[in-house]
Amino acid sequence: MSRSALVVVDVQESFRQRPIWAYRSNPDLAPRVARLVAAARTRGDLVVWVLHAEPGSGGVFDPASGHVRLLDGLAPRADEPRLTKTAHNAFTTTNLQHLLTVRGVRELVVCGIRTEQCCETTARLGADLGYQVTFVTEATTTFPTPHRDLPADATVEEILADPRTLSADEMTQRTEYALAGRFATVRTVDEVVARYAEPVG
Repeated sequence: MSRSALVVVDVQESFRQRPIWAYRSNPDLAPRVARLVAAARTRGDLVVWVLHAEPGSGGVFDPASGHVRLLDGLAPRADEPRLTKTAHNAFTTTNLQHLLTVRGVRELVVCGIRTEQCCETTARLGADLGYQVTFVTEATTTFPTPHRDLPADATVEEILADPRTLSADEMTQRTEYALAGRFATVRTVDEVVARYAEPVG
């Protein structure tokens, strides 16, 4: 049994269907996630794939849309768990905690979409459940985030033009400040890959 698991959160086509995708942080997200996956597999660690679904919504997260699938270049192995969640974190509406408990996992490496939303929430809850969490910011992505008072149907142009909008970099920095030293250790892809190369002990 492995003590560590890589949790890949919502790296799915749904996000690519939104116009704001063009303004994402970390355009090389999929290759970076693939590096982490390959390293975890080499070490014999568990890789868990999580997708977000909003059944019946009629949007890009509705399974009926065909977009609730991994981005091109990423593919689970037959023995790797694939979970579908309907909450922001990867635990509440899935059997993730049970899977981790059965396999003796005590350490989580979190990556995916969005940095400050589903990834951060998963890291926070994981820490509260007693897991040692590593947050790989370089293998997450997010988008410019509008102020709460901007109408929900605002266009990308309106979001970008609003001086109250937080940039993707600002959102990412906020997440790192919130997590580091409290809920997770923030590491780069290279740092995590190097740790995966260390003997399991």
